[in-house]
Amino acid sequence: MSNTYQIYLISDSTGETLDRIFLALKAQFLNIEYKVHSYSFTRTENQILKILEDADKSENSIILYTIVDNNLAKYLANVSENKKIPCFGVLGNLILNFSKILNQKATHEPSGQHILNEEYYDRIEAIQFTMNHDDGNLINDIHKSDIILVGVSRTSKTPTSIYLANKGFKTSNIPLVNENSLPEKLKKNPHMACVVGLSTEPERLADIRKNRMNSLKKSQNINYTNLENIKKEVLNAKKTFQKYKWPLIDVTRKSVEETAASIIKIHEIYLNNAK
Repeated sequence: MSNTYQIYLISDSTGETLDRIFLALKAQFLNIEYKVHSYSFTRTENQILKILEDADKSENSIILYTIVDNNLAKYLANVSENKKIPCFGVLGNLILNFSKILNQKATHEPSGQHILNEEYYDRIEAIQFTMNHDDGNLINDIHKSDIILVGVSRTSKTPTSIYLANKGFKTSNIPLVNENSLPEKLKKNPHMACVVGLSTEPERLADIRKNRMNSLKKSQNINYTNLENIKKEVLNAKKTFQKYKWPLIDVTRKSVEETAASIIKIHEIYLNNAK
């Protein structure tokens, strides 16, 4: 008997919500072998039946689903039960409970979170702004940023910026070589936006930079990868953050998501203080 679990993620929309839920779920179990089978835009009984026929052929199948149509969700649950396949609805009870609390019926509309409303277009605008203001570009209008990230090279500024943009925050990121490399506009008005400094442990940073150089198949830049130089670089960056009273986040053992969550909290404090 195989010890590998066959995880079937069935969604009536893009499946993004389900992917994230399973990511959080599996993080709670250290020793698990699994293979994920993802099915998005599943909106008919025929689609479900084909998926379950496939799941029935495998050992250790488990089904997780987000289907807002009650009849379709019941069909999936009933057929799974008949085939003795564990099946768990992620949103069903939550929607029902919210419906009772809010005293209104849910729309049960698939992809409801992806409607083209004002929030959606604001998020697209934030993504475009962030891409245009990556790595110190277009510094003349950084004052239009919601968040400005500052840090030495390879401190996850770009991926964190993109993640924040997907949350709707117009984000600029500026590489910090030394204090003189900061835009004059920012030095004169260091709190024009929510500015956050990113830092990491020098040893970790040295490894990241060396790996980066190797992946690009470039000869090693001694100053760029030398540990003693990096220690000075990180220390000087911290002094710069202190001088301008910018909050600092150490990203050494943080995922991009964790770093972004901390930044969003700092942004909330910034907005409250600005009132």
